[in-house]
Amino acid sequence: MIYCVVPEPLADELYERLASYYDTDPNVTVIVDRRKSERREPGATGGGHRELRDRRRPRVAGEFPPIAAI
Repeated sequence: MIYCVVPEPLADELYERLASYYDTDPNVTVIVDRRKSERREPGATGGGHRELRDRRRPRVAGEFPPIAAI
């Protein structure tokens, strides 16, 4: 999926033109960016609920058997 993002100040003149241009391509969606402010302000904590985890499987308990020399 490809999103063609149109800034809100230019939506009146560009949205209809781009929507009709990409109308035949099912992989493209034209949307209007309606964000009013930045989400990531300097000094923001970002929620503070981030948890770092090791998603690898734990090692099997025990030792490897000795390898016979050839």
